Amino acid sequence: MNTPCAARVILHLDMDAFYAAVEVREDPSLAGKPLIIGHRGRRGVVSTCSYEARKFGVRSAMPSVTAERICPQAVWLPGRMDLYVRVSREIRRMMEDITPVVEPLSIDEAFLDLTGIARDLEEGRGIARRLKDRIRKEERLTASAGVAPNKFLAKVASDLEKPDGLVVLPLEEVPARLHPLPVERLWGVGPRTAEHLHAASVRTIGDLLKIPQASLERCVGTSAAGHLLSLARGEDDRPVEPGREAKSISEERTYGTDLTDPDDIDRALLERSDGVARELRRCGLVGRTVHIKVRTGDFTTWTRARTLPEPTDLPEAIVAAARGLFSEKIRLRGKGVRLLGVGISALSPEGYLPAKLFPDPAEERARRLAKAADAVRDRFGEEAVKRARLLGRPRGKKDKAPPEASSLPTVD
Repeated sequence: MNTPCAARVILHLDMDAFYAAVEVREDPSLAGKPLIIGHRGRRGVVSTCSYEARKFGVRSAMPSVTAERICPQAVWLPGRMDLYVRVSREIRRMMEDITPVVEPLSIDEAFLDLTGIARDLEEGRGIARRLKDRIRKEERLTASAGVAPNKFLAKVASDLEKPDGLVVLPLEEVPARLHPLPVERLWGVGPRTAEHLHAASVRTIGDLLKIPQASLERCVGTSAAGHLLSLARGEDDRPVEPGREAKSISEERTYGTDLTDPDDIDRALLERSDGVARELRRCGLVGRTVHIKVRTGDFTTWTRARTLPEPTDLPEAIVAAARGLFSEKIRLRGKGVRLLGVGISALSPEGYLPAKLFPDPAEERARRLAKAADAVRDRFGEEAVKRARLLGRPRGKKDKAPPEASSLPTVD
């Protein structure tokens, strides 16, 4: 006799206004105030904001000038990524105490597969409640959780009662809770697709199920129509993927004032390369293909790449390739650099580094220094160790380096 498969129980956990909440935890005087994490100015972007700021209409990824206009009384902080990463790791450990099947989506959210751990969605609710309580107790932060039979519904559920929400969304409640939501809540419906759907009088998820499938296919295409209809019915068979690995690691910054001084540009290349190498070592990875991204003030954009002779996790090799790409492939022709990024792909575990019969003494020394610096930064923060090249501008240059206008990924 065949044993029926266990019903899927998927939990989606989403930290509430993560960066802002961590800052309020660190400085309780910020509690209750409209707080924005990001860089002010005409090129700045809001990374996230407190719920007090959201009441004024401030949102993640909003231009800073817009946020300043609609919420002039807001407190602004630039953010501390090293702190947020440390907190995120602690929360990840709590998740892995529950199940090894955890799929992180970003620094502040993840899917957990509770199938076989929870007998049904109600047991999943209890596990989600205990996880939320532990995060509140140990990290003094709140999270919103959604529990459902698949990833899509769990993600929708976690967003229904933020902040500090906990929603269970079984299939039988899909018509009442999912169908009234805007069609933009379906994965795959961006601004362009939404425009086409609105033109066909489809504004809610429920509307999508009311129009003939042939009409929907003419509107968005056959493949997309099938995908959207499945989601609208609450169907999603994608597994939680704990082993999903990053395809690349990169850092980029937009500058409040265009970089025109070659020394400023070189220092920016070094700083981005240092950050990428640090993240490689943090993840236990090495990479082989270095790429750069350069955008000028008129929005002309270049992306260029170079493959190294062997994989690396050291900034020296990455910045050498980045400098070569910039000098050989980028022609600014008098324009300034508005955005600059460095990244690396073709990733593999650090154990794949080839053993050398005759190790390069300079490389071995660089590796020892990198590990020592990592240990200090892990204990005291990213600013505890800094290259002398990045400490200040050369003697005789009194003006300050152009400020970064954006530096953190946005989160909700």
